[in-house]
Amino acid sequence: MSGFSTARQKMVDGQVRTNDVTDRRVLDAMLTVPREAFVPAARQALSYLDLDLDVSEGAAKRFLIKPALTGKLLQAAEIGEGDNVLVVGCATGYLAALSAKLARQITATECDSALAAKAKAAFTSLGLANIACRAAACPEGDPSAGPYDVIILNGAAEVLPEALLGQLKEGGRLVGVSAESKPPRAMLVTRTHGEFGHRTLFDAAAPVLPGLERAPAFVF
Repeated sequence: MSGFSTARQKMVDGQVRTNDVTDRRVLDAMLTVPREAFVPAARQALSYLDLDLDVSEGAAKRFLIKPALTGKLLQAAEIGEGDNVLVVGCATGYLAALSAKLARQITATECDSALAAKAKAAFTSLGLANIACRAAACPEGDPSAGPYDVIILNGAAEVLPEALLGQLKEGGRLVGVSAESKPPRAMLVTRTHGEFGHRTLFDAAAPVLPGLERAPAFVF
């Protein structure tokens, strides 16, 4: 495990801190949570590389987004210790596990039920008791555990995720990558008095989440 520990430290120092992630709680979470625990055994050697890591087992491609973007989104979300957080399209659960170190309660959704099962197993093995994971389509979220202080997309959306915005608390915020226009950018959407404010954070690219593609991408 020492090799992974060294790689984890190098990831934080070389990829995350150098991309303006200064939040101590986020950095500590990324130093603590073993990314390799969320990667299929055959690909674990790639766990700490600067890439969107394919963790798919089925037909649909599913990814852990780049470490630097993961850290920047978590920092932008400003997750508080008492917050109720939804992580959308969690894949095998790495972003949700990091969020669990920052928040009171995490709900994680994943459209691939086999990956959702893997995420649950990883959470259990790491003793993360404050995460509930369920198989659900990305655009649906999970209204039953809402409303949420924070919603984080583990990927990009080419359309506005209206159902997810409806699950935000008053004062709540959604962070993720908006690929509605080019170049894609990380966005922060806040809910205030029932209105939604959109703020561009920084240029960012990430794989588009299933169900949040532009309409022409649908095949009937």
